[in-house]
Amino acid sequence: MRTRNHVAAIGFLLIALPFALECSSQVTPQPGQVTTMLAPHPVTERLHAIVTAGTLAELRWPNFSDYRQDTQLLYEAVHYVPVWVHDGQPSAQALAIIADLGSSQQRGLNPEDYDAPRWQQRLSGLKGGGGNPDTLAHFDAALTVCAMRYISDLRGGRVNPTHAEFSVIIENQKYNLPQFLLAKVVAVNDVQGVLRALEPQYTGFKRTETALQTYLSLASQDHSVPLPATKKSLVRGQHYAGIEQLTRRLRSLGDIPQSAVVNTTAGVYNGALVEAVKHFQIRHGLHGDGTLGQETLRQLNRSLNDRVLQLQDSLERWRWLPTNYPQLPVVVNIPEFVLRTFVSDHKIAMRMDVVVGKELAQTPVFAKEMKYIIFRPYWNVPHSITVAEIIPALRKNRRYLAAKNFEITDQAGHVVTGGVVNSSTLAKLSSGKLLVRQKPGPKGSLGLVKFIFPNDENVYLHSTPAPQLFTHARRDFSHGCIRVEKPVELAAWLLRDQPKWTLQTIAAAMNSGSDNQQVNLTSPVPVVIVYMTAIVEENGEIYFFDDIYGYDRAMNETLAKGEPYR
Repeated sequence: MRTRNHVAAIGFLLIALPFALECSSQVTPQPGQVTTMLAPHPVTERLHAIVTAGTLAELRWPNFSDYRQDTQLLYEAVHYVPVWVHDGQPSAQALAIIADLGSSQQRGLNPEDYDAPRWQQRLSGLKGGGGNPDTLAHFDAALTVCAMRYISDLRGGRVNPTHAEFSVIIENQKYNLPQFLLAKVVAVNDVQGVLRALEPQYTGFKRTETALQTYLSLASQDHSVPLPATKKSLVRGQHYAGIEQLTRRLRSLGDIPQSAVVNTTAGVYNGALVEAVKHFQIRHGLHGDGTLGQETLRQLNRSLNDRVLQLQDSLERWRWLPTNYPQLPVVVNIPEFVLRTFVSDHKIAMRMDVVVGKELAQTPVFAKEMKYIIFRPYWNVPHSITVAEIIPALRKNRRYLAAKNFEITDQAGHVVTGGVVNSSTLAKLSSGKLLVRQKPGPKGSLGLVKFIFPNDENVYLHSTPAPQLFTHARRDFSHGCIRVEKPVELAAWLLRDQPKWTLQTIAAAMNSGSDNQQVNLTSPVPVVIVYMTAIVEENGEIYFFDDIYGYDRAMNETLAKGEPYR
């Protein structure tokens, strides 16, 4: 039973705790903050034992050791009396939390993680338990642990990105959970409003969450069978045995407008169906040529549950991103092979294709600040590439340097040779005493401009002498750096507050200016390299891409193991 003294103590506590909570607050509730005398509560000893153990057998994931300190601080602050139960019954806030746990799949989370299927039975047990102390303690502790897990996951995701080799810091997204629960959940009327405010407020996140609802509904109604294979790629005007199935699938996915008329009786692949396939191909990272080939059929036959999982994985990664930037970032999405910049209302200002690292030389995922641009840059060849590619070429042809516009320098950057390489120089190059760099020019590997955001991975954006690579639908060809399709436009965007740098002056600096000319940005610009295999554009269209580095697969394997994830 909750006593008058207990209510007074909670009220005192909420006054004592700062009500305007901030991320990463160092303030924690202390036992000494509650000075009102409390009547002994029969569940105190049982709650204390559960918290001390850090485990609760009836939870789906019994081990809550990673939240044990938080639960201890919370219950110490209220002298180990229930926070979710009043007169033996769940509070309105408890019922609101439980309802939200039940709908957590719509947030891209797993209801099992928060015991969603078990709460109805627990509520029934509470109702018929007659105030049994064990029942009260187990119910209260279970809801506290599940609420903490849920709040933490809503805010910063389930998996710590650093464990997945993603250099994204999420510490500023963590809440002081004991303080937050007591001040912002246990004592408020609009619990769901509080929970919705925890999630990222990015418009892209909200669009992805809406798309998830669409695909959850589609997956629940999906009874389709795989589309028939074809011996060779199918083009407009040819017969196809799966015309009716194809039409149903494309209409359900929205690639055929509901108002469009498709003649399925003739069994001919033409008209609106071809246009719908083009639309589907573009949404799935393929060339939109309307040819019904093996890869298009593979994407059409992917399970809708797989698409749900891709959207959930993207929502997880949205939650890893910093919540605030001094200005909107340049964002590169690796599996999409696309870079975007944004204006102040989060609308897309510029979009361009990029080339990213191949599977054996992956572009890393991280967030840094761009600080300067270099026109007509040297390419300082990494030692790994020197050993793997350049030294073998020099052994075959000692004049290889001149043919490729390379030169060898010492550690201080002084040129040793740009011509014939003797055996002594080759040995020093192999040992790392000498370095290789490529001289600036239109055929240089970096093209004519690079964009620098200092980082330990030595990754940057740059132009390329091989623009034909942008004609490929899948563009993972680099050694890890990111090649941009429109370097002049990107430079102009970044230097737009410096009137000297127009499209014309930038093009001139790239094509005939001084070598290695550095131009500092007026203020640093955040650069965020992300990995999302599902994104939703401003018009609401949903795009899916292949998991080229296997990051989705690895993360889903981690999630399948259950709590604790990090």
